[in-house]
Amino acid sequence: MKKVIQIAGAYVGIIIGAGFASGQEVLQFFTTFGWPGFIGTIVATFLFAFLGMNITQIGSRLQTQSHKEVVNHICGKYLGLVVDFIITFFLFGVAVIMFAGAGSTFEQQFGIPQAFGSFIMVAMTILTCYFNVDRVMTIIGSITPFLLILVMILSGYALFTTEASFSNLDGIAQQGSSAASNWLLGSVLYVSFNITCGVAMLAVMGGTTKNEKHAGWGGIIGGLGLGLMLILINVGMFTRIEDVGTLDIPMLYIANEISPVAGIIMSIVLLAMIFNTAVGMIYSFSARWMKPEGKKFKGLVTIVGLVGFALSFVGFTTLVGTLYPITGYLGFLLIGAIIIAWMRSKRKNRTTEKKLSA
Repeated sequence: MKKVIQIAGAYVGIIIGAGFASGQEVLQFFTTFGWPGFIGTIVATFLFAFLGMNITQIGSRLQTQSHKEVVNHICGKYLGLVVDFIITFFLFGVAVIMFAGAGSTFEQQFGIPQAFGSFIMVAMTILTCYFNVDRVMTIIGSITPFLLILVMILSGYALFTTEASFSNLDGIAQQGSSAASNWLLGSVLYVSFNITCGVAMLAVMGGTTKNEKHAGWGGIIGGLGLGLMLILINVGMFTRIEDVGTLDIPMLYIANEISPVAGIIMSIVLLAMIFNTAVGMIYSFSARWMKPEGKKFKGLVTIVGLVGFALSFVGFTTLVGTLYPITGYLGFLLIGAIIIAWMRSKRKNRTTEKKLSA
């Protein structure tokens, strides 16, 4: 059971980075569709649980140390090369977004220059990636419960103190700029780019246990946890859409509305979740090119982190609105391959059962 919770917590921690926990992603992919956006969060919850289960189980079966083995197993040799390139590119891209998000959080809440805030996050990420994967998983998973509690408080506060009617909020929400043309596409795109982002670390996490059932349940519980967070954050964004629609870090605004202390706590937890995702992305990206051991791996981590810092100056909101939708469309290849692999596995199991019963 300990391994199940560890995998589930790490899964949530990896996916919930700057865009998710800040409310910026939820705003662009769900809230701006109004009421249908809530249906989209339910669709996304199911997909997160289903895909998380499959990836962790395959990682467990193959005892993998890199996403490349899992991708080749799911997609085959040639399509695997394409998907591998997409994932590897996106791992680095998400790390850049995390560094930019850290800079925005430091600046919005504490008035610290964005560049300095980003550099602090880069330095912490590089140092943490020097540890082994079990220690990285423990660090990532340990912070998740604090964010869940905080998001429940913020969303409850936003829901019960809103003064506008839900019909008015629906109209205002739909005037915002969305990352997709409709709520269903937005939902699937959202899961697609997050799974593309998380598949590398999910595969490695699955590889830390030989028990496929434990790995699968870790993926399911983690996926349901992500769905719960998604629904709660969407409640907060929807009920405060008039105030947060144009902000970089919307959830931070709601926290500061409660009290300055709540704003500081939210900033710390948000930075912790940004740190979680940054560590997962840099570690996985580097592990794709080199075995995670020795001085060479540490040197690669350092170089990758510093390059990511330089690119983070493009800006947080711009990066979220540009990179995520593009990668979401490309990630459809990966989701399709996972579904086909699941169907083949089910067919194979049924054939085996028939042979044994004959």
